[in-house]
Amino acid sequence: MSYQTYLDAEPVMITAALTGGVHGKEASPHLPETPEEVAEAAAACEAAGAAIVHLHARRENGERAFSRERFQELTEAVRDRTDLVVQHSTGGTGAPDDLRHEPLRTDPAPDMASLDMGPLNRYQHLTSENTRGLVESLAEEMLDRGIKPEMELFNGGHVNEVYELLERRPGLLEEPLYATLIFGGGTTERPTPDNFRRLIDLLPDGTLFNTLGFGQHQLPFAAMAIVFGGHVRVGLEDNRYFRRGELATNEQLVERAATLAETLERPVASPDEARDILGI
Repeated sequence: MSYQTYLDAEPVMITAALTGGVHGKEASPHLPETPEEVAEAAAACEAAGAAIVHLHARRENGERAFSRERFQELTEAVRDRTDLVVQHSTGGTGAPDDLRHEPLRTDPAPDMASLDMGPLNRYQHLTSENTRGLVESLAEEMLDRGIKPEMELFNGGHVNEVYELLERRPGLLEEPLYATLIFGGGTTERPTPDNFRRLIDLLPDGTLFNTLGFGQHQLPFAAMAIVFGGHVRVGLEDNRYFRRGELATNEQLVERAATLAETLERPVASPDEARDILGI
């Protein structure tokens, strides 16, 4: 998409990734853990401009939880307070494959769920394998339950995996495809503008793309996503700081992304507009 035409793109969908599954309040006192804290943060983010909320469940001790019961409690709290598009995480480091399906089984099902398209290494002793068998089984259950996949592409090789799945299992991924391009360290894509543009060009025609930059890369990659007609993910899961040395809140990060979109003359999508864009 050229600079001249990006202003004709659909409104920017801002996803708020509130908490993640690795760090907790030891990393930031603003990071929500309980369903009540997450729901409060989600409501603030909706008011600031978020359309989608990316959710991870936690146990009572703050550790990550995969059970449908924990996701049920979390989702009900968020839906009681907001109209946001609800997206559950199915990602996991070292979790058995059967547990990775549990976030898909709430009643009602989430609107969306993440679908990691290949292996990920980011920490010294944590890895997420994401075999083709697991990816396919998650996609099958998402299709059966009417859940929109958010394909997470950690690097260019995972774009190949999208094509492989489309060719091997036609119809498993419904249009419009929705992919998050992820930039940072480890096996994520190296955070350069050239790599960003290259990945956009490699995506299947018609794919909606979302952009996630870890840490200090969150803001510049949000700006590039807006300029090139994409969408934006921000939040404390991916970045704890508003600026160097100053811890952020989720609401601040969403508000900054919304202000950036408005400054660049792209409107910010409401939750209902996001549903129309995504076809959910």
